[in-house]
Amino acid sequence: MLTIIFSILISFFTVLFICPGLKRFLERLKITGVDQQKISKPKMATSAGILVLSGVLLGGFFFIGVNTFLTHSPINITYLLAAYCSIFIITFIGFLDDLNITRKPKSNKGMEDFRVGLKQWQKPLLTLPAAIPLMVVLVGTTVMDFPFLGVIDFGILYSLLLIPIGVVVVSNVTNMLAGMNGLEAGLGTVAMIAMGIYTYMLGRPEASIIAFTLAFSLMAFLKWNWYPAKFLPGDSLTYLIGACFAVVVIVGNIEKFGMIVFFPWIIEAFLKLRSKFGARSLGDIQGNCTLKSPYKKVYSLTHLVMKIRPMKEWQITTTLIAFEIVVCAIAFLVV
Repeated sequence: MLTIIFSILISFFTVLFICPGLKRFLERLKITGVDQQKISKPKMATSAGILVLSGVLLGGFFFIGVNTFLTHSPINITYLLAAYCSIFIITFIGFLDDLNITRKPKSNKGMEDFRVGLKQWQKPLLTLPAAIPLMVVLVGTTVMDFPFLGVIDFGILYSLLLIPIGVVVVSNVTNMLAGMNGLEAGLGTVAMIAMGIYTYMLGRPEASIIAFTLAFSLMAFLKWNWYPAKFLPGDSLTYLIGACFAVVVIVGNIEKFGMIVFFPWIIEAFLKLRSKFGARSLGDIQGNCTLKSPYKKVYSLTHLVMKIRPMKEWQITTTLIAFEIVVCAIAFLVV
C-alpha cells in the first residue's frame, strides 16, 4: 500500500508541475482548440492526454521499480507492461486526432473549431492494434460474470475476440461524453477511484495501480481544466481514459463491476446512436451564460441535464459527476 501511495503522489505532482510548461509549448506550436461553451470562444492548448499519460507512466514505472528491486511483491510485471503498451498506443492515436488542425476555423457539427480530426471509421481501425499486447500475454481469465447473464466461459475467444472488441469499443465510447470544462477528467477521476479501490480489495495490484495513478493524474489536470478551463483535454485524454478503463477491467477481471461503472458512457453511446452519431453534446449559449439543448430530442446526457432547467456549464459538469458517483456506489452495493 505504501508503494501505491508514493506512486500516485508521483503521478499527481508530475502532472501538476509540467502542465504550465506543456501548455505554453502546445500553444506555441498552435496545437490549440476552441472552448466552445464560452461567448468569447477562447483558444487554448489542447491534447492533455500526453500530459496525463506522463503522470500515469512515471507513477506506474516507479511502482514496478520498487517491486522489482526492493519489495519483491508477487505482481505480474508482464501484464503491467502489456497494459502500458496498449494505453500508450491508444493515447497516441488520440494525439494524432488532436494534431489534425487547420489555421482557419471550420464547422464541426455546427460549431467553429480549428480541429478537423480523424474520420469516424479511422478511429476504431487505428485503435484495434492496441489490443495485441494484451492478447499475446493472455491477460485476464476466460470465465466472465455478466449482469443478468451469469457466468460464461469463452475459452480462446476471450483473447482473440473479446479483448480487441472491449479495447476498441471502450476507448472510442469515452470520446462521446465530452466537451464541458472538467467533464472528462471529473468522470474519469470518479470511475478510476472506484475501480482502484475495488481491484485493491480483490488483491489485484496490477489493475489498481493503473486506476489510481490515472485518477490522481486527472485530479492534478482538473486544476487547469475546471471551469473556466485554461487547458482543453482533446481526444488524446478521452482516449487515454477509455484505454485505462478497458485495461483495468481486463487485467483486474472485473467485467461485471466495470460494466456498471461504465453505465453513463453506455447510455451516451445509445443516445448518440439515436442521432446516427451526428449530434453534438454541447449546448447553445444563452445571454445569462446558461446552456440550452440544441435539439428537441435528447441525444446526450448533457442534453438531458439541460432540459431539467437552464444550467451553466460547471453545473452540468457537476451534475453528471454526481451521477457517476451514485453509479459507482451502486456498483459496490450490487457486486
